[in-house]
Amino acid sequence: MPRRKFRNTQRFESPEERTFQEYITNQPAPHTTRTELLRLIRGGEDTYLELKIKLSNPERITQGIVAIANTGGGTLLFGVSDQLRIEGVSNPEWVQDELVRICREEIVPPLVPLIDCIAFDSGRRVVVLDIEGKRRPYRTRDGRFYLRIGAEKRETTREELSAWLDEIRPLGYENIPLPTVLEEDFDDALLWSFAGGFAEDVLGKNIYQTADFLKKDLLLATGNLDEFFPTIAAVLLFGKNERVAELLPRSKVTVARFSGDNGQAQVIEKVDLQGNLLTIYEDILKFISRYCDLDKLKPKKSKAVADSPVQARGNYHLYSVTEAVSNMLMHRDLALREIPTRVLIYDKSIEFINPRRTNGFVPPASRAIRYGISQRINPQIASIFSRREYGTSVPRGGLPMVLRGTQNFSGKRAEIYTSNDEFKLKLYSF
Repeated sequence: MPRRKFRNTQRFESPEERTFQEYITNQPAPHTTRTELLRLIRGGEDTYLELKIKLSNPERITQGIVAIANTGGGTLLFGVSDQLRIEGVSNPEWVQDELVRICREEIVPPLVPLIDCIAFDSGRRVVVLDIEGKRRPYRTRDGRFYLRIGAEKRETTREELSAWLDEIRPLGYENIPLPTVLEEDFDDALLWSFAGGFAEDVLGKNIYQTADFLKKDLLLATGNLDEFFPTIAAVLLFGKNERVAELLPRSKVTVARFSGDNGQAQVIEKVDLQGNLLTIYEDILKFISRYCDLDKLKPKKSKAVADSPVQARGNYHLYSVTEAVSNMLMHRDLALREIPTRVLIYDKSIEFINPRRTNGFVPPASRAIRYGISQRINPQIASIFSRREYGTSVPRGGLPMVLRGTQNFSGKRAEIYTSNDEFKLKLYSF
């Protein structure tokens, strides 16, 4: 659109590497011309331009900035009426300082504002705020997302937000707040068992203060004072099993046992596992143990019996399987709704399939992970899930250990491959 292109010309030195303090102290002289400003005003409000007579409601201004940033960037003018008359602002310095504060403190992730102050011969001054949405999605500090459509902004619906996040596939999906989740949706026994694993006095100070503990101690929730907006990571880690299934149905894991060497064979048993990550982790290992033997040391000889009509149980390295399950749960790309996480057990192998964006990941990154150079999608989930205080026994070493351990155990090299937004790891039995 011409007006958007006109406003997005490179009028400023890139501020990406500058701090807010540098911006405030070293702000360049205004570059917006009065001719440019008048041209914008004559066109009226649209998707990329919003007019404000003054800055009187910081909360609404924050929402407006978030909406424009999420819609691809645009401009806010302060000192212009809805009738397109230039009224000016009486306190432009304060307006600029307040805009800097809003962009830094009220918006997540923070924005670096590009601000001009245009003076007219009449003495009226207009403050121009240019917004660049380079790190979408943006939200207000209380966890709300907005979009600007035409001259109006509106909060995104759950369906719109989900579809939007799927499209842009943000790495910070685990940090998305869920406004409808309540304190009673969390498993207090699991949460406080985790807390007590670090210091016993934590329980005395915070017992049953779920919201405060998740917000202030674990940084797994947002909101002001009495507000409580837990993140997806919080729900997956500490939510009650039944509530996780309701709130995040895509988080289920499908496990299946086939009576052959591939997915074309007959299915013996297939189960959808749901609940918090600890529950799913334990249930996956139980399912695998039902059909396979997991040992720490390599067996001295094969258990297969010649000419036996019954297929011998697969024998796998315990630590490699445990790490494979943990890695799968910690690094799921939940932004990919249509691709489920699966654990498929065959006669002589186990395959772990996870949603993982292919774009930007292969082929270099898929080779690098063999050497422990990983791209963590969910760093908060991974940091808590891998702690023994959470209840898991995640081995150390990551995928390199899995590859080395399973080869030493079975004599067969594990396979790693990616395609169609899926990451696949296949381990072979002894």
